[in-house]
Amino acid sequence: MSFLSKLFGPSVPNLNVVELSEKMKYGKHPLILDVRQPDEFRQGHIAGAKLLPLNELYHRMGELPKSREIICICASGNRSTSASKILAKEGFTVFNVQGGMLAWRHAKLPVQKG
Repeated sequence: MSFLSKLFGPSVPNLNVVELSEKMKYGKHPLILDVRQPDEFRQGHIAGAKLLPLNELYHRMGELPKSREIICICASGNRSTSASKILAKEGFTVFNVQGGMLAWRHAKLPVQKG
C-alpha cells in the first residue's frame, strides 16, 4: 500500500449519473447505498436505494453484501466518497457517484419520495 493510500485511503472509481442509470438498467443490479441522513432521503432518493447514513456505516457494515457491487451516493459526492473509501478498505467492490443526488436531479433522472 502506498503512502498516499495509507494517508487518504484507497482510490475508488467514480461513476457519473448517466453511467449509474445505465448500470442500473443493464448491469448486475448493484446495491445503491444512500449515505445521507433520513430527512434528506425522504425528500428524494433513487428507487430501491438502501439508506445507511455515513455516521452509522462502521456499525452497520455487516448488513452489506460483499458479493454485490455497491454504489455510494449522497447529496453532492463528498460523504459518498468517504463511504466508498471505507468500504473499499474493507474489501467491498464499490463505486462513488460524482455529483450525488444534485447531479441526479439535474439530469432529470427519476426520484422517489418518502
